[in-house]
Amino acid sequence: MVGGGATGLGCAVDAASRGLSVALFERFDFASGTSSRSTKLIHGGVRYLRGGQIGLVAQSLRERERLRRNAPRLVREIDFLVPTRRRFGRAFYAVGLGLYDALSGGAGATRVLSRNAVHDRVPGLSMDGLRGGVLYEDDQFDDARLALGLARTASELGAVVVNYAAVESLLERGGRVAGVVVCDRETERRIEVPARVVINASGVRADSIRRMDDPNCVPIIRASRGAHIVLERAFLPGETAVLIPRTDDGRVVFLIPWRGRVLVGTTDTACGVVDDPVATPDDVAFLLSHAKRVLARAPSLDDVKSAFAGLRPLLVKGSVGTASLSRDHRVFVSPRGLVTIAGGKWTTYRSMAEDAVDRAIAAGGLRAARSQTAAVAIRGGETDAWSNDPVERAAMGGERIEMEDFVRAAVRDDMARTVDDVMSRRSRALFLDARGCTAIAHDVALAMARELNRDEGWIQSEARSFTALAARWIPSP
Repeated sequence: MVGGGATGLGCAVDAASRGLSVALFERFDFASGTSSRSTKLIHGGVRYLRGGQIGLVAQSLRERERLRRNAPRLVREIDFLVPTRRRFGRAFYAVGLGLYDALSGGAGATRVLSRNAVHDRVPGLSMDGLRGGVLYEDDQFDDARLALGLARTASELGAVVVNYAAVESLLERGGRVAGVVVCDRETERRIEVPARVVINASGVRADSIRRMDDPNCVPIIRASRGAHIVLERAFLPGETAVLIPRTDDGRVVFLIPWRGRVLVGTTDTACGVVDDPVATPDDVAFLLSHAKRVLARAPSLDDVKSAFAGLRPLLVKGSVGTASLSRDHRVFVSPRGLVTIAGGKWTTYRSMAEDAVDRAIAAGGLRAARSQTAAVAIRGGETDAWSNDPVERAAMGGERIEMEDFVRAAVRDDMARTVDDVMSRRSRALFLDARGCTAIAHDVALAMARELNRDEGWIQSEARSFTALAARWIPSP
């Protein structure tokens, strides 16, 4: 497998659960790209109903139910309110969300609320012109922790999963792809890994791997930047999220309680592929503008605790804008046997992986059982996945008690190699308070050094590198 995001890790779990021999290589950290920078939702996609993509919504909702069963400590239900300020607005959204409810097999989860009921339920909402709202149910999750749970699960099933291992080229035998050449990015050592079949699950970089197989291949991926901002929880008290059903660019925007903060997103902007995309001033201004329209207390730039962006790997479809491109997926098999899984979204990662492994088995002439993952429990979440961990608490201004133990466990048990790995994915501190993270960067590096046996030079270098990275998450005018 090439790629350690949601899709690649899902493929590793699927293939290993069928008894296949599996190795996965990720050139940075697991889920360090798109897969840790989502809106933290496992959902059918309400906005896809508007585009008539009933099949995609139904499939997503089926996968949502499977994740509820297979990762109950990492996925949980959350109520969403759609506020209405137009006459007949409640009836309009009640019909659409009733269909959403029906597709999920629900029984009455969608409810129409009066103006007073909305105020009681979501006290942070502006009441100006409000007529009421419609309440529906979806799921929230921690994307990076689910990805790490998949890595643990794949490993326990016998797969070898390696971060900071870059695939530099493909091996060839008899005119067929026959493995990969991998560079260990810490030691610069290169090794050849033979394989009967290679799955390219590298997300927005899928075309770069495809060009290793065929330099003249036609691109299949268009990247779209989705940005988010994070605000203090005081802007949206309570446990109910808010959906803004129509934005200036025709999308939807969510305001979601998450880990003691409020997550606001997302945008959709066509862009090039970069390793560390950032939320631009225009992205931040767009999200603040829409948050101000619905919140009783208008947030300003100074209220943004962190701003981040991820790149969606959308399938090319003519010249239409990225906001109109489907989140469906496709599997491509090249004439030389490279299997590429492209498109999709977090919610459907499992079915995407099943499709990719099915095609890989056929392409490689392998014998294996049918997919088992509809019922495979995902490791992770043995501790409370919804309470702030010691690193998050320290970054948000709390005591640094137990922080060193947490950091050393992240290195020892979860393959963290850099301060960013700890701050962004073993903890979610960088997402919650970018400024606060810079204050504890040296302490985190020191705790890691004790576990990794690194010297003072490494500590200083890691603290500086992370501080520079975190500065890119602090929005400026």
